[in-house]
Amino acid sequence: MTSVGNRLQVAPNQIELSIGGMTCASCASRIEKKLNRMDGVTATVNYATEKASVTFPDGLTPADLISTVEKTGYTAQLPTPPQPPGEGPAETAPAVDELSGLRTRLWVSLALSVPVVAMAMVPALQFTNWQWLSLTLAAPVVVWGALPFHKAAWTNLRHGAATMDTLISMGTLAAFAWSLWALFFGTAGTPGMTHPFSLDIGPSDGAGNIYLEAAAGVTTFILAGRYFEARSKRRAGAALRALLELGAKDVAVLRDGVETRVPVAELTVGDRFVVRPGEKIATDGVIEEGASAVDASMLTGESVPVEVGPGDAVVGATVNAGGRLVVRATRVGADTQLAQMAKLVEQAQTGKAAVQRLADRISGVFVPIVIALAAGTLGWWIGADAGLTAAFTAAVAVLIIACPCALGLATPTALLVGTGRGAQLGILIKGPEVLESTRRIDTVVLDKTGTVTTGQMTLVDAIAVDGQDSDELVRLAGAVEAASEHPIARAIARAAADQHGTLPQVSDFGNLEGLGVRGTVDGHDMLVGRPRLLSEQGWQVPVDIERATAAAEAAGRTAIVVGWDGAARGVLAVADVVKPTSEEAIAKLRALGLTPVLLTGDNTTVARTVAAEVGIDQVIAEVLPADKVDVVKRLQAEGKVVAMVGDGVNDAAALAQADLGLAMGTGTDVAIEASDLTLVRGDLMAAVDAIRLSRRTLRTIKSNLFWAFAYNVAALPLAAAGLLNPMIAGAAMAFSSVFVVANSLRLRRFTTVQ
Repeated sequence: MTSVGNRLQVAPNQIELSIGGMTCASCASRIEKKLNRMDGVTATVNYATEKASVTFPDGLTPADLISTVEKTGYTAQLPTPPQPPGEGPAETAPAVDELSGLRTRLWVSLALSVPVVAMAMVPALQFTNWQWLSLTLAAPVVVWGALPFHKAAWTNLRHGAATMDTLISMGTLAAFAWSLWALFFGTAGTPGMTHPFSLDIGPSDGAGNIYLEAAAGVTTFILAGRYFEARSKRRAGAALRALLELGAKDVAVLRDGVETRVPVAELTVGDRFVVRPGEKIATDGVIEEGASAVDASMLTGESVPVEVGPGDAVVGATVNAGGRLVVRATRVGADTQLAQMAKLVEQAQTGKAAVQRLADRISGVFVPIVIALAAGTLGWWIGADAGLTAAFTAAVAVLIIACPCALGLATPTALLVGTGRGAQLGILIKGPEVLESTRRIDTVVLDKTGTVTTGQMTLVDAIAVDGQDSDELVRLAGAVEAASEHPIARAIARAAADQHGTLPQVSDFGNLEGLGVRGTVDGHDMLVGRPRLLSEQGWQVPVDIERATAAAEAAGRTAIVVGWDGAARGVLAVADVVKPTSEEAIAKLRALGLTPVLLTGDNTTVARTVAAEVGIDQVIAEVLPADKVDVVKRLQAEGKVVAMVGDGVNDAAALAQADLGLAMGTGTDVAIEASDLTLVRGDLMAAVDAIRLSRRTLRTIKSNLFWAFAYNVAALPLAAAGLLNPMIAGAAMAFSSVFVVANSLRLRRFTTVQ
């Protein structure tokens, strides 16, 4: 299949831009506002995917849009379309390089910061001139390690905004600048200088105080948090790469009656190609020869394979489960249904706004207050004739005590412990924005196949006519079906083998396309298949069989009639059964205040049967992948905050569109990549645990942020009064950091629902 480009070609004047330089959701909001102020422009900027989807009038060009973004202080470019599998890492290379650079910055900063912090906190390590070694080690961390924060703070300053980056940059630079002054112009550079353990409150001119450990430590803490966040953000585009991997890689094209293997990219509309049993259909087309069952559950969500024959349309990437097919290609490349699904996923991801970091929202208020307080402190002490040095000491002390040491730990430690505990329980959380979403959701949309149900056809009932044994019915039918590749046949054969062990051999086996199979077992001439198979062969079909068939189909099951020696002997009911824990999980979701909705591409009868079994009232059935996205959008438009749980390719776009996407780890890579949470266990109870754990982790982050700021705020009056002692500052920072870590570690005691 040819590559699916990232550029949205929905309209001639709609493009997608790759945005660089964003550090938080407020950056995305700022770019969006600037673009939307241009005449006729409608733009949506997503921080998580670092993309902007822009619609613009004929009078403008992409260069005009890029220029506007650059004037705002960020970079923009038309993205490079992803390469098909095996044709090079064009798309993934930039992300890998960016992550590699951040990782290098983190490890270098960590290696340099550890001795700086150790020397400041352990008096025994404070040898003669230790302070100069601290300066040598801390300088690269503050200047080079914190460079991304300084750049972001400068951008924010130009736009009159304040975020977490502003606070980090301001605090670290203030601490570093004051340390330089104290070392070169004060008494801190004197050989033999130490930080005494004195917690007395008293005036100080700051000439003997250095805060290099605070500057280096804060930088490293927050770099660690940004690295883990960037690593999770990298996965935003992985859903598209996973979609590209789904299609067939090569295809047997019929040219002059001869089969020739060629790459799928060489297929053109009108080409005839062969699909053997078990192979993926290379592209969308129409069957010209042969009949088979096609497993389309990946795209449609239907649990029962679709019987197809000449004249029927088939979709690329679905699997031929039966006989040999000859297909004429009708759509190739970006026009195929799989490619359209890739666009749906991409559009959903681009339009899904990232939640602004809680710390950024707090910083937006806290930073201006701190700056105003520092300026007020400077003015007050100058006005009180305390001297310029004392005034400046008090003002800088205000900035230093506001430096967010514990704040830098608040989110990363809670995330680290929470995600670690989640991994132990089979729950993978992608990033901090996910946690914000779990708090607000009120509706959970559940895919049926593979989520509420097992996604695998299973024999659920065997009804024999009077005088026949149901076990014998299963044994003989299983022996015939064991020779077939059809998913329903495999379900019957598997059940027969589980009940009876080794099955008898079948002879004279034949596949009756679209109807069933025939064969000879233990001397019996057997027919197994659709009810009309036996009628067409002139075999006797008792009224009891017809009633049993109708009852099975009314219950949403697939009825398979079994007959031998000229008469129907019984009915086997096959269905995609509900997972054992689904009913309990639905009840637990309701207990969390969520309204469950069953959403499926399967038929209404089957969907309502499953919904009734697990206790779901609202059912939306027979929907295509694009319709699933529309359903989620409609619920969101009604004011609901939607979580989506799914496992298939057909769920990927809806998972990306939902406020919170949860993918079953037993599902496809595409669904997993498009989701926010992955449930490794493949059990719906894991969704309950995931939401509970996410909410608990978010509560921990909030309490961490409160106490991190509380300690700073409590010490600010001391700093403004000129009474800041370096040990008080150090103790406050250390204690708040220890509290934050200890609070986060409580998440290790989180347990699953009993």
